[in-house]
Amino acid sequence: MSLLDLAPVIPVVVIDDVATAVPMAEALVAGGLPVIEVTLRTPAALGAIERIASEVPGATVGAGTIRTTADISAAVAAGSRFLVSPGTTLSLVEALEASGVPYLPGAATVSEVMALAERGIKELKFFPAEAAGGVPYLKSLAGPLPDVRFCPTGGIRAESAADYLALPNVGCVGGSWLTPADALATGDWARVEKLAADAAALRR
Repeated sequence: MSLLDLAPVIPVVVIDDVATAVPMAEALVAGGLPVIEVTLRTPAALGAIERIASEVPGATVGAGTIRTTADISAAVAAGSRFLVSPGTTLSLVEALEASGVPYLPGAATVSEVMALAERGIKELKFFPAEAAGGVPYLKSLAGPLPDVRFCPTGGIRAESAADYLALPNVGCVGGSWLTPADALATGDWARVEKLAADAAALRR
């Protein structure tokens, strides 16, 4: 099954403390969101992926903010089951293709989308979604590029997620609102689970 069809929302998580990884993932899964993207923005990220992959069987954990071939190798070694990049270069997409795991390469322009589609890649991350044109932009792409589907990420909030999910070329959205920094810091897993449950209910 496509990554875009596993859940309506993929939590995009920044983890500063590896100790929070497992209870956070358990709360997200309990709320109905099993697909979790841990961004490689902190020193704790790879350790968090490893812990979630080995200790939370209900989770499908992947790595975000993939920018280099070294990121790909490290993320796969840690147990990432998918990879997400903010943008795409030729060398990066070749390495993603060779990684052996599903991936969502980032694109923000029509030309970038067309270049990836030429390679047979029809499922993409649209980033930064709000800054790059949001719902109206994606709606305009559905006409000339009806066979390409997106996971828009960047600036999406709980209040705007449903508008994206209503588009025919959007399979899911990525969002950071599901794991607020203060909730992770205080261990408020009930709050994380509630946010996840609300987001899971957005499934069309």
